[in-house]
Amino acid sequence: MSTLPLTFKKEGLVEKHQLEGVDPSDRYFNRAILVHRSSAGYTAKVSYEALTVESGSHTTITGAIKEIVHKLQELGFSRMRTRVNFRGTRYLAEKETWIDYPDKPPLPSTRS
Repeated sequence: MSTLPLTFKKEGLVEKHQLEGVDPSDRYFNRAILVHRSSAGYTAKVSYEALTVESGSHTTITGAIKEIVHKLQELGFSRMRTRVNFRGTRYLAEKETWIDYPDKPPLPSTRS
Protein backbone atom coordinates (compact mmCIF):
# COMPACT_ATOMS: atom_id res chain seq x y z
CA MET A 1 0.00 0.00 0.00
CA SER A 2 1.30 3.43 -0.94
CA THR A 3 2.02 5.90 1.82
CA LEU A 4 1.84 8.89 -0.53
CA PRO A 5 -1.03 11.33 0.06
CA LEU A 6 -3.87 11.02 -2.44
CA THR A 7 -2.91 14.32 -4.06
CA PHE A 8 0.36 12.76 -5.24
CA LYS A 9 -1.21 9.62 -6.66
CA LYS A 10 -1.51 9.48 -10.41
CA GLU A 11 -4.96 7.89 -10.33
CA GLY A 12 -7.81 7.58 -7.83
CA LEU A 13 -9.88 9.84 -5.59
CA VAL A 14 -8.24 13.27 -5.42
CA GLU A 15 -10.92 15.63 -4.08
CA LYS A 16 -14.35 15.71 -2.42
CA HIS A 17 -16.60 18.70 -3.03
CA GLN A 18 -19.71 19.67 -1.11
CA LEU A 19 -22.78 20.32 -3.26
CA GLU A 20 -25.81 22.16 -1.87
CA GLY A 21 -29.01 23.16 -3.58
CA VAL A 22 -32.73 22.54 -4.01
CA ASP A 23 -34.08 19.39 -5.65
CA PRO A 24 -37.00 19.29 -8.13
CA SER A 25 -39.41 18.68 -5.19
CA ASP A 26 -38.27 22.01 -3.68
CA ARG A 27 -36.33 20.30 -0.87
CA TYR A 28 -32.89 21.47 0.25
CA PHE A 29 -30.11 18.90 -0.23
CA ASN A 30 -26.42 18.50 0.58
CA ARG A 31 -24.24 15.80 -1.03
CA ALA A 32 -20.58 14.99 -1.71
CA ILE A 33 -19.18 15.06 -5.24
CA LEU A 34 -16.27 12.63 -5.58
CA VAL A 35 -13.56 13.65 -8.05
CA HIS A 36 -11.29 10.94 -9.48
CA ARG A 37 -8.20 11.28 -11.62
CA SER A 38 -7.41 8.72 -14.31
CA SER A 39 -5.13 8.59 -17.31
CA ALA A 40 -7.98 10.18 -19.32
CA GLY A 41 -8.43 13.17 -16.94
CA TYR A 42 -10.80 14.08 -14.11
CA THR A 43 -14.29 12.66 -13.59
CA ALA A 44 -16.88 13.53 -10.96
CA LYS A 45 -19.78 11.57 -9.48
CA VAL A 46 -22.65 12.42 -7.14
CA SER A 47 -25.54 10.34 -5.82
CA TYR A 48 -28.89 11.72 -4.69
CA GLU A 49 -31.44 9.18 -3.48
CA ALA A 50 -31.74 6.68 -6.38
CA LEU A 51 -30.10 9.07 -8.88
CA THR A 52 -26.39 8.85 -9.76
CA VAL A 53 -24.87 11.51 -12.01
CA GLU A 54 -21.40 11.12 -13.50
CA SER A 55 -19.35 13.47 -15.63
CA GLY A 56 -17.28 12.59 -18.63
CA SER A 57 -13.53 12.99 -18.57
CA HIS A 58 -12.23 16.59 -18.30
CA THR A 59 -8.79 18.19 -18.28
CA THR A 60 -9.72 20.11 -15.10
CA ILE A 61 -11.57 19.37 -11.89
CA THR A 62 -13.63 22.52 -12.47
CA GLY A 63 -14.85 21.17 -15.80
CA ALA A 64 -15.98 17.89 -14.23
CA ILE A 65 -17.84 19.71 -11.40
CA LYS A 66 -19.54 22.08 -13.85
CA GLU A 67 -20.79 19.14 -15.91
CA ILE A 68 -22.35 17.56 -12.82
CA VAL A 69 -24.11 20.83 -11.95
CA HIS A 70 -25.31 21.27 -15.55
CA LYS A 71 -26.74 17.72 -15.66
CA LEU A 72 -28.56 18.27 -12.36
CA GLN A 73 -29.96 21.59 -13.59
CA GLU A 74 -31.36 19.80 -16.64
CA LEU A 75 -33.18 17.48 -14.21
CA GLY A 76 -34.77 20.40 -12.33
CA PHE A 77 -32.26 21.03 -9.52
CA SER A 78 -31.65 24.69 -8.66
CA ARG A 79 -29.79 27.18 -6.41
CA MET A 80 -26.69 25.02 -6.42
CA ARG A 81 -23.29 25.84 -5.02
CA THR A 82 -20.11 23.87 -4.39
CA ARG A 83 -16.86 24.08 -2.47
CA VAL A 84 -13.96 21.71 -2.05
CA ASN A 85 -14.07 19.86 1.29
CA PHE A 86 -11.10 17.50 0.96
CA ARG A 87 -8.01 17.63 -1.21
CA GLY A 88 -6.45 14.22 -0.75
CA THR A 89 -6.87 13.59 2.97
CA ARG A 90 -6.61 17.26 3.95
CA TYR A 91 -9.86 18.88 5.20
CA LEU A 92 -10.35 22.32 3.63
CA ALA A 93 -14.04 23.23 3.76
CA GLU A 94 -13.91 26.00 6.33
CA LYS A 95 -11.14 27.72 4.34
CA GLU A 96 -12.66 27.44 0.88
CA THR A 97 -15.19 29.80 -0.66
CA TRP A 98 -18.46 28.67 -2.19
CA ILE A 99 -18.93 28.73 -5.95
CA ASP A 100 -22.51 29.62 -6.91
CA TYR A 101 -24.04 28.37 -10.15
CA PRO A 102 -26.81 30.53 -11.62
CA ASP A 103 -30.00 28.69 -12.44
CA LYS A 104 -30.69 28.09 -16.09
CA PRO A 105 -33.52 30.24 -17.45
CA PRO A 106 -36.69 28.31 -18.21
CA LEU A 107 -37.22 27.29 -21.80
CA PRO A 108 -39.60 29.58 -23.70
CA SER A 109 -43.13 28.30 -24.02
CA THR A 110 -44.13 27.00 -27.47
CA ARG A 111 -47.80 27.76 -26.82
CA SER A 112 -49.44 30.59 -28.71
